[in-house]
Amino acid sequence: MADELGRIQRPTAGQYDGRRKLLLVPLVYGPQADNAEGVEVLQRYWEQMQAQVDALEEALGGLQHVYHESLTVGGDEGLQQLGAADQRSHGFITSKTQAGAFLETTEDMDVLLETLDLQRCMMIPLASASVGSRLQEWHSDSNRQRYEFIANQIDSTLGENETGLLLISERHQVQFPNDIEVFYVSPPALEEYRRWFQNWAEQQQAAAAAARG
Repeated sequence: MADELGRIQRPTAGQYDGRRKLLLVPLVYGPQADNAEGVEVLQRYWEQMQAQVDALEEALGGLQHVYHESLTVGGDEGLQQLGAADQRSHGFITSKTQAGAFLETTEDMDVLLETLDLQRCMMIPLASASVGSRLQEWHSDSNRQRYEFIANQIDSTLGENETGLLLISERHQVQFPNDIEVFYVSPPALEEYRRWFQNWAEQQQAAAAAARG
């Protein structure tokens, strides 16, 4: 079971010597809307998350590997790919690579694209329940392959007595190897963001319903 930062004490020096460690960071995004409150809450989350990661990294003796969902290449090319997609992650991870960590290939291109295409297909209203069921099965299988690949990438690159950092959406289904000590980074602003996002989504739904009359 993952240890949750913000709810456990900071690990002592040497407590995890010889173990493989992974810092698990929930990757959250704001809605595509100009909402000052949402921007503020999201910024608070990123600031608190980075502070917790820095503190844990120091306690565990450094950071050697970084993994980020949707990255199909690593190294400098991976940083370029990330810079075009997510500026917050790009700035944060750049600081880690400049300090000596390596950005690893995290996803398989073909499997990732297949999963994304299936997600789009499942958003289309379908007349046939049979087609919907088959799409769901296909999507579930694609998701399984996706998360198995991520787990294997971490397992094959994270060495003994090393620490890695994984940024991935909260709904991920990655099953980590049993010999990896996982620390779930959960700053107070994460729960604050969840509450804000739920309220925002409810307001959007209410506004849409009112517009329909």
